[in-house]
Amino acid sequence: MATPQDSLAAALAERYVIEREIGAGGMATVYLAQDVRHRRKVALKVLRPEISAPIGAERFLKEIEITANLVHPNILPLFDSGTVDGTVFYVMPFVEGETLRARLEREKQLPLADAVRIAAAVASALEHAHRHGVVHRDIKPENILLSGTHTLVADFGIGKTMNVADGMRLTGTGMVVGTPAYMSPEQASGEITLDGRSDLYGLGVVLFEMLSGTVPFSGSNPMAILARRFTESAPSIRTLRAAVPEALDRAVARALAREPVDRFATVAEFAEALQAGSAVTTAAAPVGPPRASIAVLPFANLSADSENAFFADGITEDVIAQLSKIRAVKVISSRSVMAFKGRAQSLREIGATLNVATVMEGSVRRAGNRVRIVAQLIEAESEQNLWAETYDRDLNDIFAIQAEVALRIATALQAELSTEERNRLVKKPTRDLEAYQFYLLGRQSFFQFTKEGIRRGIEYLEKAIQRDPGYAMAYAGLALAYVEVAVGQGVVALRSEEALRRARDAAAKALEIDPELGAAHCIAAYLKFSCDFDWIGAERDFKRAIELDPGGSDTYDLYGVMLYALERHDEALVMLRHARELDPIAHRTDIVTGLLRAGQPVEALQMAISVVEFDPNYPRAHSALGWAYLMNGRQEEGLASLEHAVSLAPGDTLWLAQFGQALGMAGKTEQARDVVRQLEEMSRERYVSPYHMAYPFVGLGDLERAMDLLEQAYQERAGAIYGIKGSFLFTTLRSHPRFIALCRRMNLA
Repeated sequence: MATPQDSLAAALAERYVIEREIGAGGMATVYLAQDVRHRRKVALKVLRPEISAPIGAERFLKEIEITANLVHPNILPLFDSGTVDGTVFYVMPFVEGETLRARLEREKQLPLADAVRIAAAVASALEHAHRHGVVHRDIKPENILLSGTHTLVADFGIGKTMNVADGMRLTGTGMVVGTPAYMSPEQASGEITLDGRSDLYGLGVVLFEMLSGTVPFSGSNPMAILARRFTESAPSIRTLRAAVPEALDRAVARALAREPVDRFATVAEFAEALQAGSAVTTAAAPVGPPRASIAVLPFANLSADSENAFFADGITEDVIAQLSKIRAVKVISSRSVMAFKGRAQSLREIGATLNVATVMEGSVRRAGNRVRIVAQLIEAESEQNLWAETYDRDLNDIFAIQAEVALRIATALQAELSTEERNRLVKKPTRDLEAYQFYLLGRQSFFQFTKEGIRRGIEYLEKAIQRDPGYAMAYAGLALAYVEVAVGQGVVALRSEEALRRARDAAAKALEIDPELGAAHCIAAYLKFSCDFDWIGAERDFKRAIELDPGGSDTYDLYGVMLYALERHDEALVMLRHARELDPIAHRTDIVTGLLRAGQPVEALQMAISVVEFDPNYPRAHSALGWAYLMNGRQEEGLASLEHAVSLAPGDTLWLAQFGQALGMAGKTEQARDVVRQLEEMSRERYVSPYHMAYPFVGLGDLERAMDLLEQAYQERAGAIYGIKGSFLFTTLRSHPRFIALCRRMNLA
């Protein structure tokens, strides 16, 4: 005798092949199925007839159609829906992972950071839905899916259909609209018109359970649970788990207020309170900067020739590079100190901004083959001079001067040096002064990160190598430039394969010349993970780079980028934050990305806003801000920020492509297709990375075309293909068989 599953399978055979049942609840049964047309695994959810029959299939499908337009990284998308003999079904991606309910059954209480991260992701999804007039009405652990560290909310729309249908509420059998333990008081009392604060209540219950291991109200039956909700106040979480911070306990209690007016106005406000309330606080006095910490401020150019400014900047950067080799000294990176060139701030203010105990000021005067360098070390808080020296030498002594300055500073800061560190300090990078000047010019040009700046930077670095074929630092700089061309912003029209070939050759040469060059080990690691997908080898090289150059902020930053590509989010954020500590002004956009990938959109938004405020003309910052807004459900602000990034870097295919994806996700289909047309027109005249081209197709829901392009990007090693697995930009692709297979090829399975 045929079962209902057999009948359903037969009716859908041309579209879906049902493999097995993977879950069942009070409202529906869920099957794992194969999408025949698109060759992907899906979750096919079939409503129970006794649920759908009294309401009518049309009503369900109408509500599902409305919520199908919700496109957000933390909302499980809808692929399809329909009826078979009056039975309603809908189709979603099959998510590798588990429900929050399954994890709670296994662990009872979750780690504080995990609980807050999951709640923030759910809040982001709900805020987006509420802005589009959709209230979920059934927030509970069963409807929250966990895939690695990524969180998805499922079943939008079903609760509303149930709630408005013929006054259905509690029945004699105990069936309820929603789940009693998580329902808001107003929903339990039968109010049909609900707002986002009802979902906020449900999220408060879920967070209470994640932190305490139990729900705030329980009982032997649904009526008993609801009765307690109307007559009692929710208990304090701290009575069940004393380690929960008081501020977090208060935030949850406010979310669980009986009257909606007493709760947070929005789930976004609740999420902000969670992030603030979960911070670890102590009564101890603030910790000041470590004594052995220094910011080397830009040396003033006192030369008659103003063009020698690059030489003064080069001296600054090289003294910083020398000091960064000393493990016992915290040294601020050159990009952060260059922001204080021609400073108006006092030394005390600079020290506080960069969190250092000392600063170094200096000047450079160059005349012919002579150079005069004045350097002084100053205590930032008191502005007291600790040490000063004047070096009036032949230009050929420039490297000896730099080493001597670094050694004198280490002595003044009472920082112990190992024999190996001392040997690395006195080692000359080149004996050709003209090669050194080309190197300084190349580095200065490249770090402008413009098309012309990168082109000229590469040209100068190649000239430095022509002058001195044994100049390891020049090879390392050239390798970095070509890697950035291959996987970076898309401002230089050079095919990725060629750029990577040149990068490999330069990195190998740098290590051949100087096996103890930390920068070369860093670039080798970057190549290994971004192009070879040799994650183990890359990690080994990163650790060696840190051992050789413990103050290298770029190494920590790139190491963090690799770790979040591996979805090791906690470790990644540690590395990225250490990079920021060494370089407080740079690397903050990578922290924003890391926070978004880790499911912390509220904290990411706060960071992104601060980055844009500091540098309003930085396109990467506006792009990061745009995605942070989108992940927090603030669609219009997100689109505006992404569009502004495009306007700041016309011709940059990365920002244009990501803007196209966001337009597609927002339902602005024609505008997204216009972006595709622009990219295709550009590709007729110059190389456009297939990785960039994939973005708008993801936003448009053309997943097969997106996969075609990502597979091409893999073949060409184009763009940041290494980071696809945990990317919030590729959420809708995660269950696609081709995407899973691609991750396996990159050793990410």
